[in-house]
Amino acid sequence: MSNKSLVTLIVGVVLALVAWSSFYIVAQTERAVLLQFGRIVQPDVQPGLHVKIPYVNQVRKFDARLLTLDTVNSRFLTLEKKALMVDAYAKWRVLDAERYYTATSGMKQIADERLSRRLEASLRDQFGKRTLHESVSGERDALMADVTASLNRAAQRELGIEVVDVRVKAIDLPKEVNRSVFDRMSSEREREAREHRAKGKELAEGIRADADRQQRVLLAEAYRQAEELRGEGDAQAAAIYSKAYGQDQEFYSFYRSLNAYRESFSDKRDVLVLDPSSDFFRYLEKSKP
Repeated sequence: MSNKSLVTLIVGVVLALVAWSSFYIVAQTERAVLLQFGRIVQPDVQPGLHVKIPYVNQVRKFDARLLTLDTVNSRFLTLEKKALMVDAYAKWRVLDAERYYTATSGMKQIADERLSRRLEASLRDQFGKRTLHESVSGERDALMADVTASLNRAAQRELGIEVVDVRVKAIDLPKEVNRSVFDRMSSEREREAREHRAKGKELAEGIRADADRQQRVLLAEAYRQAEELRGEGDAQAAAIYSKAYGQDQEFYSFYRSLNAYRESFSDKRDVLVLDPSSDFFRYLEKSKP
């Protein structure tokens, strides 16, 4: 290969590299700024294919999607000076590419660090205005809305980013007070349990006394009815006996004597000591020839 051909090849390769370096693409999910010797000349490059001057212009691209800042548990004091451990996160995205690059050099780590400090200060301010009950349940939604609004204003002004939402994931008591709170809750539950047991015992005694009273009433009523029925039965039996005795007194006396004999001599081991002339043997004497 001649020197002329080699030079032509080298020039062609250099021109191709220069041409390749002259084009760049900004994706739909990105924001970008165009620099010229480190100075911003185009603050907001739109998505698409663009041209730049190689080695003169530089392009810095940033993620334009919704990003998450997840903070660590932080300790805050409420209006009553009660400590809470709060775990929160924020959703944000790049709004002003020029300001974002100027404030953070385009580095997400720097943006997260500065935004985290702002978020912690805003949370401390909002929790300090509210009581424990309001922070946990009563005004929790209002608290997150206020934090989002204040943090968004500061972030747009200082960092060029938009804070879309701030959410509190968890609110807990510090570890050093968990035990005392648990003991107090346990004692309260034990006191309530004792009260319920005492009320239950009192109700049980009342129910038992009422049941005993009803039992006595029922037994007395049953005994009364039984005595009435027994008296009526005895009266009817006496009437029947009297009627039968009135029809044939001699036969009735004989029948009664037979029953007496049967009951008296039912057991051979029984011994009776009687006067032979007594009325008990009257019908036996009459049976002799």
